[in-house]
Amino acid sequence: MDVIQTSDRILAGDRRSLARAITLVESRRADHRAAATALLARLETHKRQALRIGLSGTPGVGKSTFIESFGLMLTGQDLKVAVLAVDPSSSRSGGSILGDKTRMDHLARDPNAFIRPSPSQTHLGGVARRTREAVALCEAAGYDVVLIETVGVGQSETVVGEISDLFVLLLAPAGGDELQGVKRGIMEMADLILINKADGDLKPAATRTCSDYSGALRLMRKRPQDPSGFPKAMMVSAVHQYGLSKAWDDMQSLISWRRENGHWDRRRSDQARYWFGEELRHALLARLDEPAVQARIVTLGDQVADGTLGPAAAAQTLLRKMDLT
Repeated sequence: MDVIQTSDRILAGDRRSLARAITLVESRRADHRAAATALLARLETHKRQALRIGLSGTPGVGKSTFIESFGLMLTGQDLKVAVLAVDPSSSRSGGSILGDKTRMDHLARDPNAFIRPSPSQTHLGGVARRTREAVALCEAAGYDVVLIETVGVGQSETVVGEISDLFVLLLAPAGGDELQGVKRGIMEMADLILINKADGDLKPAATRTCSDYSGALRLMRKRPQDPSGFPKAMMVSAVHQYGLSKAWDDMQSLISWRRENGHWDRRRSDQARYWFGEELRHALLARLDEPAVQARIVTLGDQVADGTLGPAAAAQTLLRKMDLT
């Protein structure tokens, strides 16, 4: 891949080049990683920023339906929307279905929308390891809003908070009382809790659930990055487009307040520091897979097993051999 040519095409909004670049950053090949690093470094000089919205929720809560309705509303306002959907990977085969374009067929045909499903592979936290870099590529391509849909596995989806500017938790009616809400660690990250499917026979249950979670939010410690009234819970219906405009207005209000009070830039800086630590950690772990290091691990493991060397001493010996102490 020609890095200069590809970066110019991405900056011009070429969707094919954007898709190829995301494939490049997701690759594990050493030469692809080098090219991806060079491409991202070139694009970072243009300092384009989009509103990054992380979206989480349990399977079946209606994330795909919500994203399609919400995305179509935004494109109807002449905004360009990118959707990065992370699908869970099989622990047996390693494969993923990647069927989000099928579930969002109307949004997928919108010229102002870009949908990219990616496998989570072995990465925990609800997103793929290279989702952050895919977000940066979408920002460089001129998208105004990037929606990051997590795999929807539950309370462990905290890494999306290190990618997004605003975190939305989507819940179904009758999702538990306020005590259950307090117990959920993921709620501590949410900026907006949306009770979906608030229509038809489920509307009374949605009203009760919204009231329960509003009460749970009032019991939580006030966060410095939140103005009065946030985080909040509200009802929406993705099928009937109920509450979507109000939710978008609240998102814009929150982000405007954070920009004016310096929380936006501070959060972006903290996220960059976090991902530096993650890259460093993964690089160090990758060294353990080198053949010479693996041979040394086997030798030291045998010494630990027969009792001639303690586990802590063996670990320190290996670290010294790797020049990490």
